[in-house]
Amino acid sequence: MAAAPEPETLAAFEAAKGFMPVREGLALYEAAAGAAALGLPLLEVGTYCGRSTILLADAARRAGVPAITVDHHRGSEEQQPGWEYHDPSVVDPEVGLMDTLPTFRRTLHRAGLEEHVIAIVGRSPQVAAAWGGRLGFVFIDGGHTDEHATADYEGWAPHLAEGGTLVIHDVFPDPADGGQAPYRIYCRALASGAFEEVSVTDSLRVLRRTGPGI
Repeated sequence: MAAAPEPETLAAFEAAKGFMPVREGLALYEAAAGAAALGLPLLEVGTYCGRSTILLADAARRAGVPAITVDHHRGSEEQQPGWEYHDPSVVDPEVGLMDTLPTFRRTLHRAGLEEHVIAIVGRSPQVAAAWGGRLGFVFIDGGHTDEHATADYEGWAPHLAEGGTLVIHDVFPDPADGGQAPYRIYCRALASGAFEEVSVTDSLRVLRRTGPGI
């Protein structure tokens, strides 16, 4: 039977600000719960307001491993003023820039999961360069330009342990459905020979590391 979150966890996920649909969230949870069996941290790149973090935190809590999330909390390209996904309610009126960190913290507090998450505020490539440990799970859901998606993949995939799980969100093979940067790093991972595909749920791709390389 597939691992599934408790009803209250799923309710908190659905109530949180964010973009991930429930079907993809359930697939993410199942992948995270399976990866947590390695006894290594679960890491998310791209936090926004913590919707998917709720699921990773719950899976981590159950397994007794850390959930780590990395974001600069200033919003990705498509979340800036004038773009489709801009939300003025998460703009800091004092500095005039997006700041999703307070909303993220409230999201975790409401879900009762604050103590199970290590939130790193910073740019993904810089954090990845300073990271020294192995990871059992890497979820890439940050910026969707080629520059940012590639930097997330090249920064974090090398830290993924043998048998670890790589999850990529917003993978759209058809350009009419969405941006192609996540699709390109997904194709790169498969072409590397270091990963095999485990599952496909709408735009969510779950891969497992089977060998060295990226």
